[in-house]
Amino acid sequence: MKIISIQNNLGVPKYRQIISSVEKAIEDENLQKGDKLPSVNKVCLEFSLSRDTVLQAYEELKKRGIIYAILGKGYYVKSVEVTIKQRIFLLFDELNIFKEDIYNSFLENIGNNVQVDIFFHHFNTSVFRKLVNDSNGNYTKYIIMPTNLVDAATMIKTLPVNDVYILDQTNPELKSLPAIYQNHLKDIYNGLVKGKTKLSKYKKLIMIFPGFREPLGMKIGFENFCKDFAFDYEIITEFKNREIQKGEVYIIPSDRDLVSVIEKAKLQKLQLGSDYGIISYNETPLKKVVENGITTISTNFEAMGKLLAQMITKGKKEQIENKCDLIIRNSL
Repeated sequence: MKIISIQNNLGVPKYRQIISSVEKAIEDENLQKGDKLPSVNKVCLEFSLSRDTVLQAYEELKKRGIIYAILGKGYYVKSVEVTIKQRIFLLFDELNIFKEDIYNSFLENIGNNVQVDIFFHHFNTSVFRKLVNDSNGNYTKYIIMPTNLVDAATMIKTLPVNDVYILDQTNPELKSLPAIYQNHLKDIYNGLVKGKTKLSKYKKLIMIFPGFREPLGMKIGFENFCKDFAFDYEIITEFKNREIQKGEVYIIPSDRDLVSVIEKAKLQKLQLGSDYGIISYNETPLKKVVENGITTISTNFEAMGKLLAQMITKGKKEQIENKCDLIIRNSL
């Protein structure tokens, strides 16, 4: 039974003909799960092909999850699901409502016949390294959130360079890779400039910046704004055991701290928007209604997912800075 069929002068690259042959053999049930494919050497000799041509075909089938390799033994059928044309490795830092918006938007726009496997590194370098290493060579595309992990760029560069996309945060070490990212330094600076008139009614700006998961650009942008426009300011790593003073505005990247500040203000019987102010980071539906509306500085997470999907489907290699805005509500 012949598995591989190659025709000269067909106008289709030889490696593509090998892929199509394997797909058809699976569809016709001439290849079953666990069956061994013809060896690379056998295909090379039979059709006078280079090893690179055959390996290119087998590696693409491997990336799509259709076949797998056993070192020293050959290639075997892993899945008979040949309609999957792309398998995408998606590595997020953590699961929250913002990442869920990105993920859902990406799925809605990536198209059919695509399998997306999502993983989380939870800001753990060891987990990040293991997930990257284990995925290497098994996917057609790799989408990575490197956050601020040490040596993330070094680990990412072990992946196939033409198949990697950076999401949410990038850095100078990754500037050669396509990305959809937030410019946290510029975003928070411009957001505060937009709200400067309202902020000028307060005495002091306070950022709660634990510094573990939060992008450093947030802190730098906040400091630059306060210095450029002569605002009294303070940066604290935690809110615990702090009394809110009248005339303070809290800039809060973490929703946990947002809850703590609001709860403390209620205990102190302070009125949000008059006695003190809040600017939260990242928009959610809940922030439209909590305390009659929380002011936010936020990127458009749905747009981020859509742009990423479009970049992949159209084969573009760009670095796109996702738009961000200040949404003013009653908390300021």
